[in-house]
Amino acid sequence: MPATAPHALQAALPGLSNQALTLLFLGLALATFAWGFERYRTTFSRVEFAIAFAVGAGLLTVAFAPGLYGTLAGLLNLDSRFILIQIFANVTFLVLILYLVGRLNASQRTVSELTRSLTVRQATGDAALDERTCYVVVPAYNEADTIGDVLAALPDRIHDHLVTAVVVSDGSDDATQRAADRHDAIVVEHPINQGQGGALKTGFDIARQHGADIVVTMDADGQHPIDQLSDLIRPVVDDEADYVLGSRYRGEDNSGNSITRRGGIRTFNWLINRLAKTDITDCTNGFRAIRGARLGELTLTEERFSAPELIIESRKKGLRIVEVPVTIHEREAGETKKPKLGYAAGLARTILVTWIR
Repeated sequence: MPATAPHALQAALPGLSNQALTLLFLGLALATFAWGFERYRTTFSRVEFAIAFAVGAGLLTVAFAPGLYGTLAGLLNLDSRFILIQIFANVTFLVLILYLVGRLNASQRTVSELTRSLTVRQATGDAALDERTCYVVVPAYNEADTIGDVLAALPDRIHDHLVTAVVVSDGSDDATQRAADRHDAIVVEHPINQGQGGALKTGFDIARQHGADIVVTMDADGQHPIDQLSDLIRPVVDDEADYVLGSRYRGEDNSGNSITRRGGIRTFNWLINRLAKTDITDCTNGFRAIRGARLGELTLTEERFSAPELIIESRKKGLRIVEVPVTIHEREAGETKKPKLGYAAGLARTILVTWIR
């Protein structure tokens, strides 16, 4: 008759004591959890993390409740050794799935890096000689109705810096690139959508290759106040800061955000401030200025939720961070590109992962 006692696995492995079996499966479970967390921390793969969590939970059950498997063997009239074989077979199968998912994610990252590398090569123009420069990076996805007005409003010079716009059309399927090409700007196109973070990285690479002294980021939808660009970059020009973030909560918020969204932003502000020891009031604002010479020090991997990553990375690398009040307006046209589902979870993940790494 099959073993049904809590020591059914010991019957299958008579050479090991109960304590040794518990320690063995506990060690395997902890190793699995650690591996899954590390993969999530470095690749953001929820699939790998979920599978690793499931495998680890199963191994913990084997470690601390082996009687469940003996009872199952009894109900099915099976030998306990068969149950043990099934456990190891399923673990092996899940490990193979993890390996394949890892390979797939690696391939996707390679494609993303290749896409951005090829896009950077599209950029034309030489670095300005003996000129201080401010490059304005504008990621744009299907913003044909607004990108022209944004570019037309940019000044030629500001604080004695030559202003150059860099538009990264992120796999747009409308006339965004053509609309931007009508203006004096560096315009490049991602053949595959890379997310706002991916578009920013492409723009940053172009700005750095051209020797930008200051790099500004702003949205293509007309919400960010170009008439306040001078106030935004002034702390960098005056050598009072290396990273300047515009804040609608120190200024004026006319963006039409709901009470729920405003409450969520304040929650994430609190989390970032506790973890990174900052005093940020508007962590999701994309209107920012960064000293070009410090930009290359930042480790940027996030493709979707880049705003908190930039803040925490800047804090970790010792950049001087200040906020200036700005007025955020409603979109001039079109619809927001922010995801309706998973936005809060994505921000929380980015904050914790960036802080830990």
